[in-house]
This record gives sequence, C-alpha cells and structure tokens, in this order.
Amino acid sequence: MKKYQDQFFKQAKKDNYPARSVYKLKEMDKKFSLIRPGQNVLDLGASPGSWSLYLADRVGSRGLVLAVDLQEPAVSFPEQVSFVQGDIFDHGSRAGMTIRDRAPFDLVLSDMAPRTSGVKFTDQARSFNLAMEALNMARLFLASGGGFAVKILQGPDIELLQQDMKKLFTRVKHFKPKSSRSESSEIFLVGLDFQGAQHA
Repeated sequence: MKKYQDQFFKQAKKDNYPARSVYKLKEMDKKFSLIRPGQNVLDLGASPGSWSLYLADRVGSRGLVLAVDLQEPAVSFPEQVSFVQGDIFDHGSRAGMTIRDRAPFDLVLSDMAPRTSGVKFTDQARSFNLAMEALNMARLFLASGGGFAVKILQGPDIELLQQDMKKLFTRVKHFKPKSSRSESSEIFLVGLDFQGAQHA
C-alpha cells in the first residue's frame, strides 16, 4: 500500500503542490463538478495551500478564493487568492470579519482537521465540531444554489451532520477519495444546490 500512497506524494511534488491532499479535491471536483470559472470560493483549513492553488487555477482570473487557516501556508498564491490567518470559531476576529465581507460564496470547502490525540472518540468529536462550524459558515455565507464539501472522521456523529446538511441542500453525498490514505478514517460529505436561507 505504501507504493499507492507514494504515488500521490510524488505526483504532488511533480505538480508543484505542497501536499498530496490536492488530489482529494480534484477527485471531488471531477465527480461533482464543484468548481467553475469566475466563482467566489471559501477554503477553510487551507494550509499548506494545495487546495487554494488548485482552486485558483480552476476559478481563473475572474474568480476569487479566500483561504483561511490557523497556520501560514507553505506557498505563495496567485493574485486571485487572499489568505487570512485566524480562527473561524471567533466570528469577531479578522478572519471572521473578512469571511463576512467577502460573502456570499459560490462554494465553501473545508479540509480542516483536528489536532489528533490518538483517542478515537476524542478525535472524532473534535472533527465533528470542526465540520459543524464549517457547515455553519456555509449556512451563513453560501449563495443560493452553492456547493459545500467538508472533511470529517468517520464516527457516530456523521449522521447528525448529514441530517443538518439535508435541511440545507438538495443533494448530500458521501465521498471517500481514492487518494485518501487507506488507513485514514476520513470521508467527505458534499452538499449540492444550497437552498437554506442566509442569515448574514
């Protein structure tokens, strides 16, 4: 299985991406047609920057990407990408206010991951909290018809997240990218055609 994993690591280096995670987004984009030229996209948990680089290429010069993370990215972004460092749980922070100012978004993406403790239940609970906050960002700041994709560690709370998403989106799908490490319990939930009312 190491050869399979190394394939994506090596490809990322070859394609000048700082992390192999970019191929998860590519797979989702191919399957669900998430990203289109000219979109305004919110990228949560953006560091080290692979997703934002891919988004910049896909939305093109007429699109905009707002990348948010607690950590500085490992790369320089093209001009259509703006990075803001901060905690999305603090709605009064510069990151929170920048998100509000740049809304509405056509697409909200979250690759946020908790600091793992090694305790399965604890890590799942932390992942669920991040996923729910990402969904809250989508609920507040997505444009009508917009899309949403969020990473979560598999566990009993996924059903709660899915139920909340079904109240807001016409379609909700589970997706396990082939480029995800086989030992990882992560999956993505994808919401399509946002119908929820905005409360920004």
